[in-house]
Amino acid sequence: MTNSVQYFKGHGTKNDFVLIQDLNDSIKITQQQVKEICDREHGIGADGLLKVVKKNEKFFMDYRNADGSIAEMCGNGARVFALFLKKNNLVANNQFSFETRSGDVEVNFKSENEISVSMNLASLRNRKVKVLVNNHTYLAECVDSPNPHAVAFVENLSEVGDLKISPKVEPNQEFPEGVNTEFVKIISENHVQMRVFERGSGETLSCGTGACAVATVMRQRSNNNISEFKIDVLGGSLVIKFDAKKMTMTGPAIIEKQGILNENWYSKINE
Repeated sequence: MTNSVQYFKGHGTKNDFVLIQDLNDSIKITQQQVKEICDREHGIGADGLLKVVKKNEKFFMDYRNADGSIAEMCGNGARVFALFLKKNNLVANNQFSFETRSGDVEVNFKSENEISVSMNLASLRNRKVKVLVNNHTYLAECVDSPNPHAVAFVENLSEVGDLKISPKVEPNQEFPEGVNTEFVKIISENHVQMRVFERGSGETLSCGTGACAVATVMRQRSNNNISEFKIDVLGGSLVIKFDAKKMTMTGPAIIEKQGILNENWYSKINE
């Protein structure tokens, strides 16, 4: 990392991110540096890092988990990324697109409280795993959206405990690179509440691809008769809509502060 780098901090339904604008992709951030930046005790603190890059005249969302590992996509991060582009006058229109590791994301920007981003349709693996947590065992659906997810249904969200450590998934070879685990309470046929433990981050207040995975399982349960779902997460609510070719996730985003990372950033982070 260079000696001085400007950063921004934002969140989507309290799923929070550090953003760094690097249009030329010249700032090389190591996995360890991402981990230190996202550390909530000694760094800025975040669920992940978004680097704003421009490749071949198109913006690219370079997303890293809080442990520095690379992820394919982040739905909440995509809305925060879109808001960053708008607020910094990098895009002029309310409808635009950008690239991610899982493909292009189409944005429909109505307001900061209503940003819609397209998501690729999730795929069900048509097999289940066991999720063990807090002396409970659940059967969970395996979903790729595109990040891997294990979706387990519970009677009460509190029964899974504090989620301080990663739930155990069996067989573990089903997800060799780790898995995000959602615990879901059904409110109605198109409304659920969920908690999520994200690989590389821990429990987060929201997960966009997780909400899409949950909506996909709920839609299958309805024999594809329901096309819109409300997903309540700890940080707010998301709406997932299906059509023949994609999902659309709608929710808020906020850019809340900015600051400078320098050689002494450990002790000079904006609080």
